[in-house]
Amino acid sequence: MAVRGAARWLLLLAALVAAAVCGPRYSPDWPSLDARPLPAWFDQAKVGVFVHWGVFSVPAYGSEWFWWHWRGERRADYERFVREHFPPNTTYADFAARFTARDFQPRFWAWLFEQAGARYVVLTTKHHEGFTNWGSPVSWNWNSLDTGPHRDLVGELGEALRERNIRYGLYHSLLEWFNPLYLYDKKNGFKTQNFVISKTMPELYDLVLRYKPDLVWSDGDWEGPETYWNSTSFLAWLYNDSPVKDTVVVNDRWCNNCSCHHGGYYNCADKYKPGTLPQHKWEMCTSIDKRSWGYRSNMQLNELMDESSIISELVQTVSFGGNYLLNVGPTKEGVIVPIFQERLLSLGKWLRVNGEAIYASKPWRVQMENTTVGAWYTSKGLTVYAIFLTWPDGGVLKLSSPIPSPSTQVTMLGFSEMLKWKKAVDKGLLITLPYVPPSVLPVPCCWTLKLEGVA
Repeated sequence: MAVRGAARWLLLLAALVAAAVCGPRYSPDWPSLDARPLPAWFDQAKVGVFVHWGVFSVPAYGSEWFWWHWRGERRADYERFVREHFPPNTTYADFAARFTARDFQPRFWAWLFEQAGARYVVLTTKHHEGFTNWGSPVSWNWNSLDTGPHRDLVGELGEALRERNIRYGLYHSLLEWFNPLYLYDKKNGFKTQNFVISKTMPELYDLVLRYKPDLVWSDGDWEGPETYWNSTSFLAWLYNDSPVKDTVVVNDRWCNNCSCHHGGYYNCADKYKPGTLPQHKWEMCTSIDKRSWGYRSNMQLNELMDESSIISELVQTVSFGGNYLLNVGPTKEGVIVPIFQERLLSLGKWLRVNGEAIYASKPWRVQMENTTVGAWYTSKGLTVYAIFLTWPDGGVLKLSSPIPSPSTQVTMLGFSEMLKWKKAVDKGLLITLPYVPPSVLPVPCCWTLKLEGVA
């Protein structure tokens, strides 16, 4: 009896050790899935690049929602555009052959994104049009191997990014506007799951098994309930048994009431700005082209974000604990146009000086100063960073929130000399900034003060 008892205890001990080594098993329900800790790399990364690329890059007009505006809404301006630019009786499917990607150089893209300071990149593997940028086994003749580029765009970019140790995320739309199976399920009030079983879920599993992404960026969730999409079953497999179960990160767009409530980190909405410090990890996704995520051949300079607005938005996002995902839309040939390159390179130049205050930082006890200079805070351990967006008149910056001590030291990132400071009459510090010509300053906008010995 004693031997059998000891054996049972040994088996129990072995099971406990196995559970500790393998980690918890997640069940296909939101309370369990939402309890999974977010892999640390995502919060440390802070900066990513989003890439919207697909058949919508061929008309390059309006936005990546071209097909829906043209054939779904039958908007007159889109119908006129097609008449004026394409042969009679052109269909959206005809655009695929023109999606050539002939100038796509994945290693150049990876270099550019690295120079931009991106620690992760998210590529559209399939947008709402349903065209897949890899050889999806369930998207016959509507994928980048069978038609158009005749290349595995997802795989080629992934290889190039991993050569530079950049994390790889895959955007995937759950819905497809005009897929007959989806329209059938929609007509049935999402009580049938023909589209989910034969299209959406096979593609998600294929993407994970084939490319082993660091991030799955879901979209196209807003029409169907969680009982339709089977998202919780997929996520349970992703977290428990997939080849990326320990490192993969997901967003919150998995059903029509999931955004800002369920998933890994929260997007909540495109270009989301919380206004206060959220309790949950989040990401702001935005686009250099303020009017579109996909490439537009007729975009104008005043419709694009400039360098200072990109950096300012990044700083504010990180101060509130978020990640910043900045989008570019390549051409149908696979070119990231020079103005987008310039914006990305400007961001990277700023980050090379100020990245210490961004990467792996944490929100401080105060996020911003309510002053005309617009100062925002981040922190690392006991070090506080104050990033101010406007150079103050007189060259003296007042920061009311930090509490100085006799050991307080103030420096500016990219500038070698220690800065002079004194206690303000009411509270905080008065910091004398470097008295130098603007050309000598390390960056043209958004400067970072490193504060040590403050509370």
